[in-house]
Amino acid sequence: MSVADSDTAVSSGAFRRPAAPLRALVTGYDGYRLAGFEPGIHLGLPSPSLTVVVTIDEPLDIAAQATPEQAPGRYDTLASGIATAPVTIRHDGNQHGVQLALSPLSPLGARALLRVPTAALGSWVVGLEELLGPDARELTERLSLEPGWDERFAILDDVLTRRAAPAEIDPHLTRAWHLLVAGEGTRVGDVAHEVGWSRRHLVNKFVAEYGVTPKDVVRLSRFHRSHRMLKSAAGATLADVSAVCGYYDQAHMARDWRDLAGVAPSRWREIDPFSFVQDPYHDDGAE
Repeated sequence: MSVADSDTAVSSGAFRRPAAPLRALVTGYDGYRLAGFEPGIHLGLPSPSLTVVVTIDEPLDIAAQATPEQAPGRYDTLASGIATAPVTIRHDGNQHGVQLALSPLSPLGARALLRVPTAALGSWVVGLEELLGPDARELTERLSLEPGWDERFAILDDVLTRRAAPAEIDPHLTRAWHLLVAGEGTRVGDVAHEVGWSRRHLVNKFVAEYGVTPKDVVRLSRFHRSHRMLKSAAGATLADVSAVCGYYDQAHMARDWRDLAGVAPSRWREIDPFSFVQDPYHDDGAE
């Protein structure tokens, strides 16, 4: 950990599950405030869920996007699709805002709340106003006026519940998503057989709806589990994490991390100053 002054650096925040009507769509709200750290970079790591961020105070400064074709940018609000590469966030030692992840256990969140399939975003980051219109501006303005997390989370409940619309995805595709996200070492061919499709048809349907392949989802889900464990279990060894998260061995996990995060897990723990404080992924299945 690198901070400007270990006695004055501030790491605080709050987590809350959303209102009941939203819980099938949104994992939870994570409010965060980080201040007094040394300026540097923070890696936004891939996951099998679409992410939404509403900043408070300063915009989020993305120095390198997940897709090389997209230029760096500064965002007061953003939504990002499912990517297989990290984004690099430049910071001045301070970050303040709310992050929420559309639930990886439900593939309907993008359609129900953003009114587009996940594939419409691909691995790009877009300003939330492109998807929510005036609702994005309302979120920014109302959140910035409230000093407490409970009040801010209530605003998110209000706006998102109002936006939530009925959405449907082919039930075969939904079943395949659940099997691939929840399983450890799940074979794509077995999932295709389970839902009664050919492997090629499953891949085509997946890419059309989610912008990634079934194999990508398996890798991202396993990586996501290891990321969460590395953040929440400080005493866990890399060997422990690799075994629990479904890797063949520690070397297999290290290769996956280099492919998906750009760094080995041990190196990530060393270089990311916020790795121990900002975890937007709590128990995805909790009520």
